Amino acid sequence: MYEVNIKTGFSAAHRLRLCDGKYENLHGHNWSAQVMVEADGLDAIGVGIDFVQLKQYVEEILGALDYQNINEVPPFDEQNPSAENIARWLFLKLKKKVNTSGIRVKRVEICEMEGCGASYFE
Repeated sequence: MYEVNIKTGFSAAHRLRLCDGKYENLHGHNWSAQVMVEADGLDAIGVGIDFVQLKQYVEEILGALDYQNINEVPPFDEQNPSAENIARWLFLKLKKKVNTSGIRVKRVEICEMEGCGASYFE
């Protein structure tokens, strides 16, 4: 079993609804996203999944949030744009692109800032 991971980032603003405090105000972050993919084996050239392709998939999905007010981007126009919800959203979108019989998205971690983040996995 192999684990392949990439890390990338995006910049966006959000406000947490029903938070009862300063985080209800619109504020921005330089977010980071780390994705772990599990591979049962290696392909003919000795890789589980191409880093470049995986990062491209992640950045394509996160492009919907980059330099946006996340509260205006579906589904976060109705769902709270917490790190937890963003991690789950990315995981579910990414697994449609990546998962095969031998390759699976294992975990997605979204950090709002250094040392503050949340992960989603199934």
